[in-house]
Amino acid sequence: MRAVFLAGLLFSGSVSAEIIPDKYPESLLYSAPVKVADGVWSAIGQTQYYNYENAGHNNNLSFVIGNEAVLVVNGGSSYLLAKALHDEIKKHTALPVKYVVDENGQSHAALGNGYWKALGAEVIAHTDAADEIESHGLDGLTNLQAILKERSDGTEVVALDRTFDDQLVLDLGGITAELHYLGAAHSPGDISVLIPERNVVIAGDIAFHERMLPIFPDTDTAAWLETWQQSFTEFAKGKVIVPGHGGPTDFATVDRYTRGYLVFLRGKVGELLEEGGTLEDAYAIDQSSYRHLETFEELAAKNAGRVFEAMEFE
Repeated sequence: MRAVFLAGLLFSGSVSAEIIPDKYPESLLYSAPVKVADGVWSAIGQTQYYNYENAGHNNNLSFVIGNEAVLVVNGGSSYLLAKALHDEIKKHTALPVKYVVDENGQSHAALGNGYWKALGAEVIAHTDAADEIESHGLDGLTNLQAILKERSDGTEVVALDRTFDDQLVLDLGGITAELHYLGAAHSPGDISVLIPERNVVIAGDIAFHERMLPIFPDTDTAAWLETWQQSFTEFAKGKVIVPGHGGPTDFATVDRYTRGYLVFLRGKVGELLEEGGTLEDAYAIDQSSYRHLETFEELAAKNAGRVFEAMEFE
């Protein structure tokens, strides 16, 4: 699973991409938190890979304010980035951060956990995410330090306080947060957080729309589609969606660019396999209808190749 944990870091060092100006230069956050619903906020990360300029803030860092406590979704990629998010939380409430939930075991979800743990927050993730952090967290930290330099100061790998397998409900006082593992998706331990009183789903990396979804070497796209169709659709339909990357949206939009893209790509690869096509043919699949998505140039051909290699053995 090493490729999963390190993917966001390794891509940033291997892809030459235009540096987009920071939207919130007075903070290490790439952008200031936006209000999704009453008591629900999300700092939307840059839809690019990690780089020094975005301080590792390339995913969404969300928080939910109850009457008694605060829940944070994603510990962040570093100690200082977590602190920057906490500075924003303190502008809205003096309540303590009681829970930090990692949407999976990737670096940008988990490497900032140490900041929150030092505050006394309980750090929680799915069992599979915990395994990922334990196995490859130090490798992820080494790569992060090379990219972020002094912006990684204080960052360390820490153990989770609690894990779960299927579902866990947290009470914030007047607002509850339901943590759901809905099935295999983008990476090990991907979970979604439902805030039922606000009709909001903080979906995490099961759902994409503004940036092209990445298919890792061990991503099972058939299982991802099964999870989407059998679990996620009923769970998320009709709700405000905060995806893992990109701004808040609706179910129809993430359905188009997640399920729709996976169905499209698997269909094209299936046609190639029936015709005796090769891996090189897969790289050349016309994906231009998705060209407007961020990271298209970096991911489109790579995604097609990985789906081809997987589907040869399905």
